[in-house]
Amino acid sequence: MNSLSSNLKEYSLAIVRLLKGTINSDDKVWDDVLLYRKPIQEYVNVIGLELIIKENDGYAFLKQFPIDDDDNTIGLVSRKQLGFETSVLLVVLRQILEDFETNPLDFTGSEKFIDNEELINQIELFLPEKYDKVGYLKKLEDYIKRIEKLGYIKRVDSDDPNTRYRIHKIIKEKVNIDALEEFKNKLNEYVESI
Repeated sequence: MNSLSSNLKEYSLAIVRLLKGTINSDDKVWDDVLLYRKPIQEYVNVIGLELIIKENDGYAFLKQFPIDDDDNTIGLVSRKQLGFETSVLLVVLRQILEDFETNPLDFTGSEKFIDNEELINQIELFLPEKYDKVGYLKKLEDYIKRIEKLGYIKRVDSDDPNTRYRIHKIIKEKVNIDALEEFKNKLNEYVESI
């Protein structure tokens, strides 16, 4: 045994996985995250990160915390520019999840699934009249792949011609209700200007 391996802790693998992205309740390190949350939190605090665990929703992730009043961070986690079209998709997915969670009559389970047809319908409802919906929908698969790569949705029925996706609840952490409303307003302003 070398000196490096003697420094490993029971939760080392969980920290590495958290540094790579979101951990779900079905991941093999989930129990370690729950069991060792305090030492994991202490470890990641040193590098400017906070451990966020959403047990009821079944996921955990690391979030940068601000180091000053201007919300600057150490910059360990890179921020990705999504582009306007991908942002539209993200906002539509967030709205779908919000509607699902606030509908007391919907008893389909704790996770929201959506298929291509339903997604296209929601996008068409979301985009204002003057927007180039046909052009947007032609490139929709590219935007979906980008959102999927970021972990906000997961393809569950790809053999079916009408592919289904599970919307990951971490989307609530990335797009809060205020950001959702702000984006809708900016989109309407943009469309009115063209």
